[in-house]
Amino acid sequence: MSVKIAPKERDAAIQALRAGVVPRLGIRHVQVGRSREVEETVRDMSRIADGGSAIRFVIGDYGSGKTFFLTLTRTIAAERKLVVMHADLSPDRRIHATGGQARTLGAELVLSMSTRTKPDGGALASVVERFVSDVRKDALASGRKVEDAIRERLVVVRDLVSGFDFAEVIVCYWRGFEDGDEQLKAAALRWLRAEYTLKTEAREALGVRTIIDDAGVYDHLKAIARLVRLAGYDGTLVVLDEMVNLYKLTNSQARNANYEQVLRIVNDVLQGSAERIGFYFGGTPEFLLDSRRGLYSYEALRSRLAENSFARDGLVDLSGPVIRLQSLTPEELYVLLDKLRLLWAGGDTEHLPVPDAALGAFLEHCSKKIGDAYFRTPRNTIRAFMDLLAVLDQNPGTEWGALLGRIEVAPDAPLSTPDIEDVEFSNVIVAARPPSNGSDDAGLASFRI
Repeated sequence: MSVKIAPKERDAAIQALRAGVVPRLGIRHVQVGRSREVEETVRDMSRIADGGSAIRFVIGDYGSGKTFFLTLTRTIAAERKLVVMHADLSPDRRIHATGGQARTLGAELVLSMSTRTKPDGGALASVVERFVSDVRKDALASGRKVEDAIRERLVVVRDLVSGFDFAEVIVCYWRGFEDGDEQLKAAALRWLRAEYTLKTEAREALGVRTIIDDAGVYDHLKAIARLVRLAGYDGTLVVLDEMVNLYKLTNSQARNANYEQVLRIVNDVLQGSAERIGFYFGGTPEFLLDSRRGLYSYEALRSRLAENSFARDGLVDLSGPVIRLQSLTPEELYVLLDKLRLLWAGGDTEHLPVPDAALGAFLEHCSKKIGDAYFRTPRNTIRAFMDLLAVLDQNPGTEWGALLGRIEVAPDAPLSTPDIEDVEFSNVIVAARPPSNGSDDAGLASFRI
């Protein structure tokens, strides 16, 4: 039975896949495999929603599907009524810094805040307004001043860095909300997004004495997470991809300072100090395992992230902090190509661009070209298949069999510049389990245990 795919969704997904990046729309149409990893992710989201916390290091080779898996994780989190923040690390965005790079990362994370109803980011204002509206309702019912009620409700952030000023900024937002002062509201949001660089500027606009600087980013994220909970959401998920940029840092002091901040997050989660917040990090095997520059070079992290020694020879243990993305099987890749073919046809099974025989022939061709690497990093294979469909679509009457011999598929590989600080890496694509039907809810329901 055909499941119609909206043209906007189809075109956006195809454009992204052909570029080798993860589609923001239509992701459910190319979900195949990764079932056990997805099940663990669903458990993590449930744990966060139930008042706990979670931390995962999603590890895989270039092109193995880390970004796709993290995107899928964000979708699951939003479905579970969590607020999601995400960003890619880069030379200008780090977890720890002294030159503004950590503040820049914090600003990007808060700016990216998304919910189920605002999946494209920019949800900060709606979260704050939901909070102040709830407080206003309670304050009016009890005869208290709204400003006092806001401060009382936000007492849970007072123990954090800039916690007092955090509450005052929310009060400022309420004043702007009540008086129709858009400039005051904008100034409050700017402070919450860690966009002020001068304390004097923040004091003039809001009357506060502090701003969010490099040293206060992690505490600010925890304050935002507590605000999110008070606004009625079930928790917060923070997703950081391209963690390999920390591995690329040439300065050992800067690298270790970042790893120390990662350790702080790990300790908070594993020791139960963090509530209703989760962290998902995406990185390469070198970022994790390299004993000279990776996380394993920091002994405290090595001991906490060490994998189960019994999980070998085909045995897996996904209960620890590390999720190693396994290679897709030939059967899963066949299903993936079938879904890509159906996506191209807009969900119409009566007008598929190539027959079943083409899928098997394409798999065999790719396997011969690049061998086992083809099963580990399918990004370039996906791009090649989409390019094949594009040529067939634009040249009616062309035989697919005649084109196979012309297809060149190279194995994905890391960039050849391992010792510089200004490297950025492109997104990757792989697949995860398909939904049981065409709807978002049905797809996510199939992930639940």
